[in-house]
Order: sequence, then C-alpha cells, then structure tokens
Amino acid sequence: MQEPKQPADYESRLRGPLARLKRWLVAHHMTLIAIADTPHSIALGSAIGIFFGFTPLYPLKTLLSIAVAWVFRCNKIAAAIAVTLHDVMIWAMPAIYVAEYHLGCWSLHRPAAQRVHFRQFRLHDFVHWHVFSRVVWPTFWPAFVGSLFLAIPSAVIVYFLMRLLISRARTLQKIG
Repeated sequence: MQEPKQPADYESRLRGPLARLKRWLVAHHMTLIAIADTPHSIALGSAIGIFFGFTPLYPLKTLLSIAVAWVFRCNKIAAAIAVTLHDVMIWAMPAIYVAEYHLGCWSLHRPAAQRVHFRQFRLHDFVHWHVFSRVVWPTFWPAFVGSLFLAIPSAVIVYFLMRLLISRARTLQKIG
C-alpha cells in the first residue's frame, strides 16, 4: 500500500511556462515574507511597486517605485520586487497599455489617435523633439490617466492582501 505524499513532496500539475511562473511567484512571495520589516512597510512597498507597474513610465517605473518607497519610508525591496511582477507578465502588458490608453481617452473626452506607422520615421527622427511631441506625448497623457483606473485599485488590493498574508505567515511562525 502506498503512503500519501507529504506537502513537501507535492509537485505542481502545471507544465511549461505556467509552472515556471508559479515557481517565480512562490519564490518572490517567500522573499517578501522573509524581509525583516513590518507588515505595513512591506505591504505599502508592494502596493507602490504594483502602482508603478501599471503606469506607462516603462523606463522609469523601477526607479520611481524605489524613490517613492523611500519617500514614504516603506520597504524598497518589496517595491522593486512588485514592480518586476509586470515584467514577468510582459506578454499581457501591451493589451493592458492599449486598454489604459482607450480608457484615458474616454475619461478625458478625447478621440483615440489614428494608428501611427513607425515606418514613416527614420532613425534620426526619433532624437528630435518634434517627433516626441507629435507621436509620443499625445498618447502618453491619456495612457497615464487611464492607467490610474487600474493602478490605484490594484495597489489598494495588493496592500491589504500582502498585509494580511504577511501578518498571517508571521503569526503562524510564532505559533509553530
């Protein structure tokens, strides 16, 4: 007769990319729980990271999340880990950015911009201000405003969820 497997022997039924994603999430969840800081500080840092992950400030989002976490005196490591969660979900982010842009256009009562064909521009055109002001800037503001509709609720949910999970895990560690 075969004995039932213990929890330590449990293997995921997921295969391929989903199994790797689950391992990454479990490892980073355990990293967040093991940080020597208060549950409030870790949860707030995570919420800040999630907030900046949704914004279209892609090249600056990690630096901004760490800087804002420093200003609010919460955990900077948690902010950096949470903002990289969006990098793991990079396959879904273009659709999220487009949805944020359309939500921003709707909330600002602006029509969505016509499709821009980047084939029209040469490489040296991208270093000139007029290309930025004509192509990037008109789409940035609606995308940023639209991102707030996803970023703020997500950050609030993550704050309370992380605070609950960390407090519960630390209570179980004290008992056990």
